[in-house]
Amino acid sequence: MAGGKTAGHTAGKTAIVGLGRSGVAAANLLARRGAQLVMIDCDRGISRDRLPAGEVHLGEEDTAWLDGVELVVTSPGVPPTNAIIHRADRRGISVIAELELASRSIEAPIVAVTGTNGKSTVTTLIGNIFKAAGRRTFVGGNLGTPLSEAVGEPYDVVVVEVSSFQLERCDTFQPRVGVHLNLTDDHLDRYSDLADYGRAKARLFRSQHGDDWAILNRDDPHVWALASALTARAIGFGIAKDDRQVLRQGSLHIDGDAIVYRIGDRHGRLALAGFRARGRHNLLNAMAAAAAAIVMDVEPTAIERAFIEFTGLAHRLEFVREYAGVTYIDDSKGTNVGAVIEALEAASPPIILIAGGVDKGGDYAPLIEPLARKAKLLILIGAAREKMCRELSGAVATRVVDGLAQAVAIAMEHARAGDTVMLSPACSSFDQFKNYAERGAAFKELVRAL
Repeated sequence: MAGGKTAGHTAGKTAIVGLGRSGVAAANLLARRGAQLVMIDCDRGISRDRLPAGEVHLGEEDTAWLDGVELVVTSPGVPPTNAIIHRADRRGISVIAELELASRSIEAPIVAVTGTNGKSTVTTLIGNIFKAAGRRTFVGGNLGTPLSEAVGEPYDVVVVEVSSFQLERCDTFQPRVGVHLNLTDDHLDRYSDLADYGRAKARLFRSQHGDDWAILNRDDPHVWALASALTARAIGFGIAKDDRQVLRQGSLHIDGDAIVYRIGDRHGRLALAGFRARGRHNLLNAMAAAAAAIVMDVEPTAIERAFIEFTGLAHRLEFVREYAGVTYIDDSKGTNVGAVIEALEAASPPIILIAGGVDKGGDYAPLIEPLARKAKLLILIGAAREKMCRELSGAVATRVVDGLAQAVAIAMEHARAGDTVMLSPACSSFDQFKNYAERGAAFKELVRAL
């Protein structure tokens, strides 16, 4: 099989833990292969109609459900402390991610993207580039469509967003191209510290061979530190030219309104004049996507065409409207401090920032300097608002309010022509919203009603 993959799981009693979209996709894949399924979720409200035939257990977990189980497939949102997962580990039952399960049966080369911020943007952009080049392309993974839904389909290339949660349970996952964008504090309610989180991300490269590619952000010291230990051929990308030539396999940098690349015997310039995604971080995203395309032999004209056509993703520095001379920006996907720093750098001051939600265990102190430099008002909402207020004290004038509607009303009251009002929360949304997309949609609705 391509990439040295092992044969997929075909039969035996298999437990699926977590029946969201990826869990259901894994269950359907395994059902087609004749596996005896035990499907488990703590949510009693799961609809059984969308599940294949097999045992279904909803509600409080009972480890007796593992009796006779040979394999456990877990969804990304299921923590390692889950009772079923914990007991499976203790019994020596193999526990793998849906991503791992599906990848064992994918014949097409896989391009996998990880990092704290920008994964969805880069995954989508790479997919657009391959499509512009005329290749049959699957785009999914953590981005939305589970990899299991690509199995058996006639794709030329498979592009997947990969989270640290998925990589925790990947043993043989071997992307032809692995892309690591950045590493900043996030999910520290799950990981002990940044190093622990970084180790989970670095698993992206563990099964790569010498003819695979690893694309690394040279401007991020945590990511670049991985370069010397990789088996795959490593490429560095960064804003400035790297004269050190630490890696001979290739490099990319920005020169004016172009990406300059040199990868093996391929070299040239890619025009960025038509690339509309704003901010320094999106220049890095463009270089990462370009590198992945170049090593997969995509013509530069297809890359430039995809750049021109790319307008960015919803809830990621998304322009909502201008009203009374004030620009409103939806960056609801900014769920960690690093993402908010990039958003502040990309937006035009003076900025009124709306932030807050569920704390993820990180440090808010890195926001103090960019807030003091670019913001005129900070409006805090959600469960973490008091903690954020304490940790950001003195950076900028601050208001603490109950919810998003009140925050938008106060922002409008204080905004003047030339200001930017931006939702970029630095927190997850689960205290008041189903997810970041629902939070962003609520913000946009409030803004459009002004």
